Amino acid sequence: MNTQQDDIYTILNQLVARESVTPTDANCQEVMIHFLEQLGFRCQRFDNPPVANFYAEFGTGDPLLIFAGHTDVVPVGEITKWNTNPFTLHNNHGILYGRGVADMKGSLACMLVAAKRLVTDYPTLVGRIGLLITSGEEGNEFQLGTPYVMAQLHAQGIHPHYCVVGEPSSTARVGDVIKIGRRGSLIGQLTLHGKQGHVAYPHLANNPIHTISPALDELIHTLWDQGNAHFPPTSFQITHVHAGGQAYNIIPGEMTVHFNFRYSTEHTDASLKQMVIACFERHGISPDIHWTLSGEPFLTAQGRLVEACVQAIEECTNQSVELSTTGGTSDGRFIAPYGVEVIELGPVNATIHQVNECVSLADLDTLTNLYYQICEQLIT
Repeated sequence: MNTQQDDIYTILNQLVARESVTPTDANCQEVMIHFLEQLGFRCQRFDNPPVANFYAEFGTGDPLLIFAGHTDVVPVGEITKWNTNPFTLHNNHGILYGRGVADMKGSLACMLVAAKRLVTDYPTLVGRIGLLITSGEEGNEFQLGTPYVMAQLHAQGIHPHYCVVGEPSSTARVGDVIKIGRRGSLIGQLTLHGKQGHVAYPHLANNPIHTISPALDELIHTLWDQGNAHFPPTSFQITHVHAGGQAYNIIPGEMTVHFNFRYSTEHTDASLKQMVIACFERHGISPDIHWTLSGEPFLTAQGRLVEACVQAIEECTNQSVELSTTGGTSDGRFIAPYGVEVIELGPVNATIHQVNECVSLADLDTLTNLYYQICEQLIT
């Protein structure tokens, strides 16, 4: 290992050893804060229990480039299927194993080592570098994390210009794909009331399954849009259906349906809600719907950040870059609405959330170089 790889390994070893299953941080952030304060970063804690958050910043000028990430990890799953202890970093000929090494403690280690290298080489920056870290990305408490911190920073007058999210964006080699946007996510939880009765006397009951089925069929087969140059067409998926189950001869009196839209910039959450409601109205039904907007679509199709990332990848890896918006959601959806250019750049995502999650140490070394060079281009 070279010196930079030694530093990455040391930090990652400390982070993996802490069982920070979402939303628990398990003092990962204290490790990071101590490291950054030793470099001269100004650190603010924004804990919002059970989620831990902090923001660190170095420099005084503009522009402000921030790195965003999370210390929480998903559960390990069936631990007997792991070849090693998931909370002990294991090095097998340069492949590092442990929960979170790819998503995304590996990226966090790269951010810290790149920051150390940057402030050592450039003790006086033209701009500023910041880190926004949460422990609430992987679970249901995400609203207590990055959205909360961004609101607090906005109130303090801290307005990032650029943001690199350390999510594992790469497919086969580090840097082969960067995410320049993500689809929006809109969740609907629907309840339709009918009238319970005996199956032998259907005229005395009202079966909500029968009532709603034609409308659901229409929604399933609706072409919501054609997508655009950066996004695939909007998709609608039913994720949960429940009705009855009390006995084989009872017509249920109520039905629940959960569904999810992953939508492009061709739509807003309001336009999708309107189309769904109009569909039900055409079928003469008015179900109760509770809506949850998990995140609006965002896109950084061009700009100084994308240019800097592409240039860094091409120079460091001698490979071309795919600009993509595929995949799930990330905390970038809470940062982009503040007028920030946002991209995602991280390790290979082949084993994230899986048993025996792993990442290449050489890839993390390259990722650190990419983070450093992006900083060089934008804030030195």
